[in-house]
Amino acid sequence: MGNVISCFLPGTEFDRAAQGLLGAAARLASACQVPHVALAACVSDTMTEALERHADRVVCIRSGLLSNDHPESCLAAFHAACASLDAQTVLLGQDARSQEMTPRLGYRLGGCSIGDAQSIDMTDGGLSVRRSVYGGKAVAVVRASRTPAVVWIRARAFEPAAERSDSVQTEILDVEISDGIAATQVTGRQEESRTGVRLEDAPVIVSGGRGLGGPEPFEELKKLAGVMKAEVAASRAACDAGWVPPGLQVGQTGKKVAPELYLAIAISGASQHLMGITDARVIAAINTDAEAPIFRHCQFGLVDDWKNVVGPLTERIASLLQ
Repeated sequence: MGNVISCFLPGTEFDRAAQGLLGAAARLASACQVPHVALAACVSDTMTEALERHADRVVCIRSGLLSNDHPESCLAAFHAACASLDAQTVLLGQDARSQEMTPRLGYRLGGCSIGDAQSIDMTDGGLSVRRSVYGGKAVAVVRASRTPAVVWIRARAFEPAAERSDSVQTEILDVEISDGIAATQVTGRQEESRTGVRLEDAPVIVSGGRGLGGPEPFEELKKLAGVMKAEVAASRAACDAGWVPPGLQVGQTGKKVAPELYLAIAISGASQHLMGITDARVIAAINTDAEAPIFRHCQFGLVDDWKNVVGPLTERIASLLQ
C-alpha cells in the first residue's frame, strides 16, 4: 500500500510544527498499517536524531544543490525521493516553502494535493481532510481522488508523536540534480526582528484589537503578557492602523497560532481573525459588545470595558505569582 511520508525541508528545526507533523504522519501510518518514513534534506544533526526517535524509517536526501536558496532543486529532489519510496500519502508543514511545494509535488507525482488540513482521516479506504473554507465561516471535508495525496497541514494543531523505544538508523539517498534545473534562486532574505517566542510557538497569547482605540493600550497588554509569560499579538485592524508591527497580526492573512490560551481583548471576532485561532486550545475574550462574534467561539467571555479589566487582572496575577 505504500508509505506515509513526512517531509522536512532544508533548515527545518525540531519545533512544535515539526513535532505536530511527525505526530500526524505517525497516526495516519498506524491507521493505514503502513510504515512512516521521515524524509529530510539539509537538516541539523539534532533534527536528524529527533526524526530517528519518532519515525519507522528516516531518509536524508544528499545533493550538492540542495539549500533554502534553490527551491526548484528542492522540488526535484523531493519528487525523486518520494517516487522511489512508494509514497501513498505525503505530508508537509504549513511554512511558506511547504505550501508552495505541495501542489507542484502532487502534480509531479501524478497524485493530488490538498492544503490547510486541520484533521486527516482514512474513511472507506480513502484519505479525507477537514479544512476551513469561506474565510473560516465553514468547514469542508475533502476526499483525495488520487494517490499519492500530497497535503500540507496545520502542523501545530496536531499532537506530537510518541517517541520510539529504540532509534532507527538514518539512510542516505543520493539524488542527481541537473545544474540547469536551479532556474530560480533566492538572492536575499529579510527576517523580522523579534524578542521572545514566535507567535506560532507561543503557549499563551494576549491579543488586542480595534476596540483598544490606539497604540497606547498595547503597553498595558504588554504588562499583562509579561506577568502571564505570554506573547502579544493583534488583529488585522490594529496592525493596519499602524498601532503595532505587521508581524504581530493573527488571522487568515497573518499568523495562524495554536496556543494553550488565547486571550482576545477588544477583538470582535471576524471570521478572518477566527481562522488564525481555530487551533487554540482555550479562547477567552473581553469585549464591551455582548453580541460580538468572538463570544460564540470562546470558552470564557467577559462583557466589560478592557480598561476595567486589564489593570486589575495584571495586578492579581502578579500577586499570585509572588
